[in-house]
Formats: sequence, structure tokens, C-alpha cells
Amino acid sequence: MNDKAGGAASIANPSNFRLLLAFALIVISYLAFTPQESPVAADINDKIAHILAFVVLAFLLDFSWPQSPWRPLKAIPLLGYGLFIEAVQSLLPNRVFSLWDFGADILGVLIYPMLLPLLMRYSLLRDLRKRSATSATLQSNRDD
Repeated sequence: MNDKAGGAASIANPSNFRLLLAFALIVISYLAFTPQESPVAADINDKIAHILAFVVLAFLLDFSWPQSPWRPLKAIPLLGYGLFIEAVQSLLPNRVFSLWDFGADILGVLIYPMLLPLLMRYSLLRDLRKRSATSATLQSNRDD
């Protein structure tokens, strides 16, 4: 049966979120490592971009592995990625290591769980989380 609900459910699956996460990481890395004419460490728009990027990355990471709820442990790879970006930028001409940028990354990761209750109002995401949790429980019971 090919109804709208079935089609939407097939779109919202962890594999698609993982592909989007990989794409987002590639795009963000490209933007972060592309040389710029002057550092933008003090530009407020740059900080907003960092916050938004890391809210999106947290969302994509969370729903790439929806069988487990959002926990601080899920944030560790994102914080490592933010630190990695700043470390690489310190080695690039016309780029600088910025604790302000890293702070904006952290803020984005901290904002995401506050948005999660709103996101879970969407049945597509709520159902994905439930299906994945049920699937993980069944797999765990089979392994026992």
C-alpha cells in the first residue's frame, strides 16, 4: 500500500538522517575551512550561524540514532567536532581559533534539547523515535 503516511514514514528513517548528517558535516567543514579575506571572530552573524549549525547537527545526530533519547553523551561528538574546526582554523591563513565560536557551538548543542519537546509534536519524528525504541528492545530481547 502506497499511502501518504507510509511514504512519509519511509522518508523519516535513521539512514536518511545519517545521510543528511554526513552532508551537513561536509558543507559545514567546507565553509569552516575555506579561506576568508578577514577573520570574522567578532561578527555576531557568525555566532548565530554557529549556533544554528550546531542545533541542526544535534537534531540530525539525535535522529540518526533515534533508538536512544537525547542525552549529553550524544553531544560529545559534536563538541569534539566544534573543537576540531577551531583547531584546524588556527592552522589556516586568515582564520583564527575562537573560543567565542566554540562557545556558540556549545550554545547550539544546549539549545537543541530545549527545542526537542516542540519537535516531538511532529508525529513523523515521534513515531520514528517510538519505532526505533521498539525495534531496539526487540533486538535486545532476541540477543538475550
